[in-house]
Amino acid sequence: MSRLESVIRRLQAQRACLNAGLDLVRDLSGSILEFGLGNGRSYDHLRENGGGREIYVFDRQVAAYPDCIPPEDRLFVGDFRDTLPRAVAQLGAAAALIHVDCGSGKPEIDRQVVAVLRPGLLQLLRPGAVLVSDQEISDPALQPLPLPADVGSGRYFMLRRV
Repeated sequence: MSRLESVIRRLQAQRACLNAGLDLVRDLSGSILEFGLGNGRSYDHLRENGGGREIYVFDRQVAAYPDCIPPEDRLFVGDFRDTLPRAVAQLGAAAALIHVDCGSGKPEIDRQVVAVLRPGLLQLLRPGAVLVSDQEISDPALQPLPLPADVGSGRYFMLRRV
């Protein structure tokens, strides 16, 4: 498969999983958290389809399209090791949906990022919340959810906070 085809499939999987996640939390109150702003495409999608929920965004640095940068009071900029404790203190377990899009394509780096994120994610997810991720994240407090029919196994991951 060409790299172009791979990117297209990843973005299609991302959209399908985000839409499924939003459907699953439709009746659950809470905010949306986006880990990995990048150029802002998925943030913009969540903003358009998130039903007016507050969206908090985390990234090492802001490099998004100007119209895809969240308000400053909803932006956590810096290393996750620094921003996660601040977010837990500020937001608590109030997230209905969290999207993690932090994959680098380098498995050893991605495993380290997941290890840093996992404890904070668990503290930010309210019971019944959904975690959508480009990385496999496992914990006894997270129940795997079925993927949308058009998403291949291992392409994206969906979990519910029990």
